[in-house]
Amino acid sequence: MTDTNPVSLTRSLLAFDTINPPGDERTCAHHVGGFLEESGFLVDYHEFGTQRTSLVARLVGSGAKPPICFTGHLDTVPLGKMHWSMDPFAGEMDGNRFYGRGTSDMKAAIAGILLMGRRLSELKRRVADIVLVLTAGEETGCQGSRYLAGLGGEVLGEAGAIVVGEPTANQPLIGHKGVARYEIITAGITAHASMPEQGDNAIHKVAEVVQRLQSFNFGVDPHDILGAPTLNIGTITGGININSVPDQARIGIDIRTIPGQDAHDIKDRLQKAAGAEATVTLLQSEPSLITDVGDEWVQDVYEVMTERLGRRPSPGGVAYFTDGSNLKAAYGDPPTIILGPGESTQAHKTDEYCLVSNLEMSLEAYIEIARRWCCA
Repeated sequence: MTDTNPVSLTRSLLAFDTINPPGDERTCAHHVGGFLEESGFLVDYHEFGTQRTSLVARLVGSGAKPPICFTGHLDTVPLGKMHWSMDPFAGEMDGNRFYGRGTSDMKAAIAGILLMGRRLSELKRRVADIVLVLTAGEETGCQGSRYLAGLGGEVLGEAGAIVVGEPTANQPLIGHKGVARYEIITAGITAHASMPEQGDNAIHKVAEVVQRLQSFNFGVDPHDILGAPTLNIGTITGGININSVPDQARIGIDIRTIPGQDAHDIKDRLQKAAGAEATVTLLQSEPSLITDVGDEWVQDVYEVMTERLGRRPSPGGVAYFTDGSNLKAAYGDPPTIILGPGESTQAHKTDEYCLVSNLEMSLEAYIEIARRWCCA
């Protein structure tokens, strides 16, 4: 694979069906790995499940400076039930837009990262390694990055800075919210629907919980960059048949957290709000991410993007979570920037697209960020 055009390289990645679930990133990962090996990278593959392949690639420098890490994920979300007017696996063009599942989230960024690596491989006297961590399973809870982080330092090595290529429309962001997901179950007593007084309706109980959670108090002040935490009740189920009093009901809750919050502390608050007749279970949590805006490297990235955006970026963050939180912790808390060509408002949508101009700008920015780090 020798394509050096960012749009056509993105198209080659879109052609791989990496929809998750079920998730099958192996073929795409080896395709990407072959491109990187052609560019002089050392590539290792790691699977957390069958065909759930992530890769760690390294372009070796002199080692006089810690490596810089670029990261992104290979999986995409399902197409949804709505009809696509464009082929979701073809990268069809319409003016400045090219369409496909994963264009914004985030195969265009992967193409930019790959081409950045190829360009940097042509430079001599690199004082630092470039490490690329391209993961499987991000869309279903950062499974690939969590698995890699658990393998220890011999797999990931070290990094002095991280660039996460998630969709930001080329705005360099310094943080994102975390996530904590819970299930709340209420129990009742089943009875015939014609005699509801003989039973205890679990749906009525969970409805009361829903009402109480609409005024849930997190007990924390909003974060200066990331704002306030949020709570969304995303699922509700209960009962088996319409002519019986239901003896169980449940809701699924998604909370987006800010720095300083702990998922277990939130669970205790949810339990208090839900009441004694409800059971709260923590299903999943990923930490938030924040980097000091005054960090020297962050300011250097701002300088790179000022030249391209025509204005100096303002400190900002996003509500979604990324592999960056797992990698930032695994690498010992280096400064981390979220910067990608995709539009966050296009992620997971029918007829998802990315702007060609954004992809071209991000490629230039990735090259300059890496060059400044590795060739200083």
